Amino acid sequence: MIKTILTVVFVIIIFALLGAIVFILSKRSIKDKKGYVEAKKPNKLIVPLLAVAIAVVGIMSFIIPGSFHQVEAGTVAVVKELGKIVDVRKPGTYFDFYMTRSYEVYDATVQQVEINTSAYSKDGQTMSLEVYLQYQIQMEKLIVKDDNGNILQSEGIAGKYVTLSSLQSRIETQTIEKTKAVMSSAEAMTIIQDRQTYSELVSTTVRNAIGPDYYVNVQDVILTNIDFTDEFEKSVEDKVVAEQDKQAAITRAEAQLEVAKLEAQKKIEEAKGNAEAQKIIAQATAEAATYKVIELAKTIGYTVQETYIYSVNGVETVYAIKQQESDTVIFLGTKYVIDVTTGPGADNFKKLVEDYLQYLAYLEKWDGKLPEVVSGNDALSIIVPNN
Repeated sequence: MIKTILTVVFVIIIFALLGAIVFILSKRSIKDKKGYVEAKKPNKLIVPLLAVAIAVVGIMSFIIPGSFHQVEAGTVAVVKELGKIVDVRKPGTYFDFYMTRSYEVYDATVQQVEINTSAYSKDGQTMSLEVYLQYQIQMEKLIVKDDNGNILQSEGIAGKYVTLSSLQSRIETQTIEKTKAVMSSAEAMTIIQDRQTYSELVSTTVRNAIGPDYYVNVQDVILTNIDFTDEFEKSVEDKVVAEQDKQAAITRAEAQLEVAKLEAQKKIEEAKGNAEAQKIIAQATAEAATYKVIELAKTIGYTVQETYIYSVNGVETVYAIKQQESDTVIFLGTKYVIDVTTGPGADNFKKLVEDYLQYLAYLEKWDGKLPEVVSGNDALSIIVPNN
């Protein structure tokens, strides 16, 4: 804009001056012989002077306005004189002869680049990739000077990349190459299942690739999108549905199995309870029958001796009287010794006991199990355990 304004103003001024010169040169006063008449004759120099003036105006209208350079806010310019870097210009207006000096403008703001590319996964699936990249040039590295303050022509951003577009082109190339390398290292299903991990891996790999030689600060690298072919995505969808159905079937089967286990456990507990109850009833019935047999023996006239069996330090010991129980003295049961010589006799007593117990079993639905009876020559021993 400033160049246009300066050009217009400069042309107006030049043409105004040119018109004034032509007007002055076009007048010529001549007196006749009598000295009274004034005549006008064109000056022969007007045409060549006018041509020279137009040529000067044309040249100056390009030279002078074209030498004004405007560096906009948010940009910085590298000044080159006949191709050699000589200076850096910050935002402002400058006058540099345009025929010898040129300005290369670099955008100093954060650059946002969207890169679209494609790649193959490890198992040969095609995918379209979108990568979002943000970077900003390092202003202090726009040009690089040696220890003596001389500009190194082949160093820095201006020395290596000439323009910002050439720098960005190389950054995009590195981004594409590294992204493809990362994505091709994994199978398609792995990428789908863990996209976040591969997005982070792409970001790290690209950041490491855009090193110090690029003279930029990478702000962000994001793998924004991964698209596989429609056929592959359909197969993945079908596989996911099948897996979900399978998982649902497994869940239902596990639930049914758990219910079956609970039912079975319940029945086991009920059976244990019934068995335990039956055992307790049987033990109580047997114990009651035993006492009844002993009382029957006493009634008939047999002599009954009562002793007590203990475990003392693991050794079975018989006592005539009850002992005090402790950690080492444990009561095992009561032993009754029936002296069959004092009654109708051993055979008659055993027959009597058998008949009596069968009678009890019939009356009380007892299982008919006889108590432990040890027969001797002169006596019968009946042991009632401590239950």
